[in-house]
Amino acid sequence: MEVRGVFSGMNISETGLRAEKKRMEAIANNLANVNTTRTEEGGPYKKQEVILKAKEGLNGVDVAGLYQDDNFRLVYDPQHPDANKEGYVKYPDVDLPKEWAKMVTASRAYEANIAAFNLQKQSMMKSLDLLK
Repeated sequence: MEVRGVFSGMNISETGLRAEKKRMEAIANNLANVNTTRTEEGGPYKKQEVILKAKEGLNGVDVAGLYQDDNFRLVYDPQHPDANKEGYVKYPDVDLPKEWAKMVTASRAYEANIAAFNLQKQSMMKSLDLLK
């Protein structure tokens, strides 16, 4: 068995850990900016979504990019400093329950990758013990 093959399961789990970490970071940004109506770029915060793609040969997952959603929701609040002439304020199109559900899913996937990594490590350690 070649060395690269011995670590392939751990490498796959490691790519999953990195991808889920990026997803959790984007979701945390979305949650933190749910009411951000003004950014340095102008306009409301743009919701972020991490785009993942399978690595060639089913060797894990890569972060392909970060999508920024240009959609927004209008809320009538004529007293708000960012209200338009009609009294509406543009807020990011962030749906709190959906973002929390995505955070739970990403967190569970992260935990599953840790478990898979640890099982692979334990298996390798047992194999080494057998060689003694």
